[in-house]
Amino acid sequence: MSELINNSETRKSKLKALILKLHSGESENEVRKELMESLSQIPYGEVVEVEQELINEGLPEKEILKLCDVHSAVLHGNIDLSASKDIPEGHPIDVMIHENKELKKLARQIKELIDEIASNEGKNLETDILKLRGLFNSLFDVDKHYNRKEYLIFPYLENYGITGPPKVMWGKHDEIRELIKGGIELLQTKDITPEEFLASSDIILLPAVNQVVDMTVKEEEILFPMTLDKLTDADWYEIEKQSLEIGYCLYDPPKAWKPEWAKENTLSEMNKIGGSIQLPSGSFSVEELLAILNHLPVDMTFVDKDDKVKYFSQGKERIFQRNRAILNRDVRLCHPPASAHIVDKIIDDFKSGKENQAPFWINMGGKMIHIEYFALRNDSGDYLGTLEVSHNVQVYRDIEGEQRILSYSKK
Repeated sequence: MSELINNSETRKSKLKALILKLHSGESENEVRKELMESLSQIPYGEVVEVEQELINEGLPEKEILKLCDVHSAVLHGNIDLSASKDIPEGHPIDVMIHENKELKKLARQIKELIDEIASNEGKNLETDILKLRGLFNSLFDVDKHYNRKEYLIFPYLENYGITGPPKVMWGKHDEIRELIKGGIELLQTKDITPEEFLASSDIILLPAVNQVVDMTVKEEEILFPMTLDKLTDADWYEIEKQSLEIGYCLYDPPKAWKPEWAKENTLSEMNKIGGSIQLPSGSFSVEELLAILNHLPVDMTFVDKDDKVKYFSQGKERIFQRNRAILNRDVRLCHPPASAHIVDKIIDDFKSGKENQAPFWINMGGKMIHIEYFALRNDSGDYLGTLEVSHNVQVYRDIEGEQRILSYSKK
């Protein structure tokens, strides 16, 4: 046992020395070479312990933040994950791994499109930039992935005495958020030349994409194994139950996870514990209200006063497909870039009180679809959010004569 402890202390001492060499400005290539020569595989727990020790010994968190990308690149592929646990389907970490796959797929699409712009010298620049705006809007969905780490996972790590790494990682999240926002702003620039675009993409777009991908490596090689070791099933169950409130990133988990000992959280169970909703003109159980909302012959989506999508109905025949990955997403990012200015106009006019309704109707697949936005306000006139209601009105346009005799729908 003492030999194992000594080996661990030796590896940690060497790793700490290598990180401090990076801090003092030594070449990343030289440090990587020394790492490969000195160490074989480093258990991920030791990486976290070293980072925590450096913070405890006075190395400023900002300095570790600067070094984060460099020493994670050095360690990439040299961290031993053999001790990490199997991950059940639907577990919060399983969900985040699936989200990372979607993020990496999106990153490849962005890079390929930027390469295409460079190779054709911007011949289709306006169209390609519009595509990139849509891709970057989707990339900003990573905000929900990071929020679940920051507000659900990091507090549990801190309860177990791991405070430094979460702070460092949170700092990287904020850097990535700013880069993506900068990319979205860049892609809204009018009259940009191909040369200006390519120069700016090297400074803003590609660093944003690369840092998102780099963060998936940090998560999968260090954070996820560490949290699976430290957190209990009870911790993870609390995280799973609160995850939907924040929302998912580019992925809608098909299966919810719960420990074997956890009770079914069914609607019937909610009703038993007082899950009723009392309104001025009556009341519903949660189950009844859900059935009513899902049987109305319309699609409904609710956007709160902070412009975040908070709810959508789940009728059998939806007009516009929705999945839970859009929950807590900025509504502007849920629409094609070409129509984002219309969404902005509606929200601004609703918030200012200038307008209360905005109707549209379109032909889609041989059907007439009526779409209407409603400003929701309380009794004092305060803006609460926007309700989008979409309805296939073709059946009503086709009605002729009268029907006074009982005749059940064939649906």
